[in-house]
Amino acid sequence: MEVMRTPRIPWPPRLPRLPEHRPTLPPLRLPSLRMRSLRMPSLRLRWLRLPSVSLPRPRLPKPPLPQFTGRLHEPRTATVIGRWLGVLIALCFLTGFLSHYVQRPPDWLAGALPSRPVWGYRLTQGVHVASGIAAIPLLFAKLWTVYPRLFVWPPVRSVRHALERLSIAVLVAATVFQLLTGLLNTVQWYPWPFSFVPVHFAVAWVVFGSLVLHIAVKYPDIRAHWSRTSPGTLELPAADGPDRRSLLAGVSAAVGAVTLTTVGQTVTPLKNLDLFAPRHPDHGEQGLPVNRSAAQAGMVGRDLSGYRLTVLGRDSYELTLDELAAMAQHTVRLPIACVEGWSKYADWSGVRVRDLVARAGGRPDALVRVVSMERRGAYRVMEMGGGYTEDPLTLLALRLNGQVLSLDHGFPARVIAPNRPGVWQTKWVARMEII
Repeated sequence: MEVMRTPRIPWPPRLPRLPEHRPTLPPLRLPSLRMRSLRMPSLRLRWLRLPSVSLPRPRLPKPPLPQFTGRLHEPRTATVIGRWLGVLIALCFLTGFLSHYVQRPPDWLAGALPSRPVWGYRLTQGVHVASGIAAIPLLFAKLWTVYPRLFVWPPVRSVRHALERLSIAVLVAATVFQLLTGLLNTVQWYPWPFSFVPVHFAVAWVVFGSLVLHIAVKYPDIRAHWSRTSPGTLELPAADGPDRRSLLAGVSAAVGAVTLTTVGQTVTPLKNLDLFAPRHPDHGEQGLPVNRSAAQAGMVGRDLSGYRLTVLGRDSYELTLDELAAMAQHTVRLPIACVEGWSKYADWSGVRVRDLVARAGGRPDALVRVVSMERRGAYRVMEMGGGYTEDPLTLLALRLNGQVLSLDHGFPARVIAPNRPGVWQTKWVARMEII
């Protein structure tokens, strides 16, 4: 029996291919539009004149400003007080510059510092502190004279006005900072986290630079009001002259009072007027003030009975206190002057440093490093240049004003040298190294 087979139909089914047919249409021709027929009539607006409108310039709203009725807030008063203040700031800057490089000389200068005159550092540092204190009332008087100008409107009028205000802002801020921190340094109070000496020195340059800029910007006004017969002064009301002179006399009296009641810490003939200075030249052990006590240096309670001075050099050696006292003793009268502004002469007795250096085989003008026994302190190690080492007035002192050194004054031995800051008159000397 035959099986019926169904034919296979292909999937998807294949449709027959039809021939392609592309209809051809005749080209479409649009009628050309000639825009000439759409001409708009010309409008002549020459007869129409619009009024010109000037728009107002934008201006900052003027805030409510205080009114000042005082007649002495004027350039002549500001010029006179500024002249005095400028002299004191320049004097303070110059003496402070010298003081800084005596305290922290660069390597090329360390060996060239002079040891004479013996009163040199006493003079420069005393003038530095006295001029800084005297400048404080002058600064307040100057600010009183010019502070109404801080409220002018608009705050900036031109480039010159902007430079003037910038110089004033920097000058006032830096000067206030410098004088107040310097005043606190005289009482050894440091309520700030930074190191006083480098910051004080850096800000001094800011004060000096801003002062020069301020003088340059204000020179026309300063010249116009420099004297009583200057053109700008003659334009001021003559009726204000007596009041101006009274104000200047009062400011001068304040400066004089502040100076007289503080300068006695350096100028000992005026020590009886020393009412407000932090130091009195007669107050302290053995008739001399103490800046850094033995307790602050960690020397209290230490056993010094076996004290020996070590001198390191070509021929190093050690000396007991009795052996030091058996050497040739010399007495000199030298001032001790501290950076805080106080100073006083005293009689010091001990061994010449150049004798100790010669015994160790060093040159008379050798550089000497001195190390203290104190356990802490920024000045426990100091170096003396050859000018100090070979000077016969430079001693390793054992006695002060005829008495054995007290512990606060550096027992058993301390350095005393002419024309040198008190912080470098090292106390509690343990070792001397000839470099």
